[in-house]
Order: sequence, then C-alpha cells, then structure tokens
Amino acid sequence: MKQAPVKAEHKIILNWINKDASLLDLGCGDGELLALLINERQVHAQGIELNENSIHRCVAQGLSVFQQDIDTGLSEYADNSFDYVILNQTLQQVKKPDFALKEALRVGKKVIVGFPNFVQASARFQIFFKGRVPVTKALPYEWYDTPNLHFLGIVDFKDYCKKRNIQIENSAFIRKNSQIKLFPNLFAEIGLFVCLKQS
Repeated sequence: MKQAPVKAEHKIILNWINKDASLLDLGCGDGELLALLINERQVHAQGIELNENSIHRCVAQGLSVFQQDIDTGLSEYADNSFDYVILNQTLQQVKKPDFALKEALRVGKKVIVGFPNFVQASARFQIFFKGRVPVTKALPYEWYDTPNLHFLGIVDFKDYCKKRNIQIENSAFIRKNSQIKLFPNLFAEIGLFVCLKQS
C-alpha cells in the first residue's frame, strides 16, 4: 500500500524535535504525527486523546495513548515532565484553551502549537463577498459540524503570548502544503509556533 505524503506541518514539527526527546501529544487524533515522530526521531512519546475511535486506531499501530479530556488538566504529570508537548490542531477545539496551554507549558519544557488561521484571505473573501461562514481546505467543516470552538488568527496568538508572557522561540506558516514567509496572517492557512515560559 502506497504511503500518504507527509503533511507540511508535520515536516516542520519533525524538524523542530530533537532525537530521543520525551514528548506528549495532546489531542493526538489517529496518531499520524505521533507515529512519524517515533519512527523518524525515536522519541519517547505518549498521546492523549478523547475520541474512542481515534484511540483504537492509535493502539492498533502500537502507540501509547490514553483517553483523557485535556480541559480537566494534566495533574498526573509533574512540572517539566517532557521535553516537548504538542498541541497541533487542538488548541482551537478545547473549551479552555488558556488553561490547556498553561498546563502544557507547565509539563513541557517547550510546547509546539499548530492551528488553522481563521482570518486568512480565502476565509475573509467568503465572509465578505458570500456572507457565509467560510469553508476552506484548512477549515473544512460546516458551521453545524465543526469541532472548532475558538477562532483565532496568527496575530491573535502572538498578542496572546505577549499578554501571557509566553516566549515564541520559533514559528512557521503554511499555505497549500508549502511554507510561506510574507504576510502570514493574511495568506497562511496554518500557523505553527514553538513556545516556552519566559525565564
């Protein structure tokens, strides 16, 4: 069976992770990124996921995944338990993103956050000219079946980090499965950030 190509966001995350690192993937889904990191970087990893079907798919691949709602916190993990905590395509879906990120920063030395940019050009175009909630490649859901609870753009996240005294160590922006540099808040479909607590 032909293997699917690696998503651009996964390639970027892969390049940010050190070999043999300890890692916690919050909202790991079906384990696609988790499996890639284990295979390519030999990380010591575990995932947390709420959806039972996704957990079954992870376990079938031999991944260590626990069922938990990250909105309730990560009290079973000590401070700085992991080299990295990943919140990829998760932050906008939790009920308490501020609390979830605070907990991730507590248990991880570095936190990688990835989210769809809700204010990119094609979304703005659909709102302005069609008067409809946007449906794009990065935001493929209709308003009535979306798992997304919070809608943010790249500038929103940068402002949030400034207010919360969170250091952004690195960032990358993706459009049409390629990395872009210019005007990411307008053109990027996905924003990725490496965050850490200010010392």
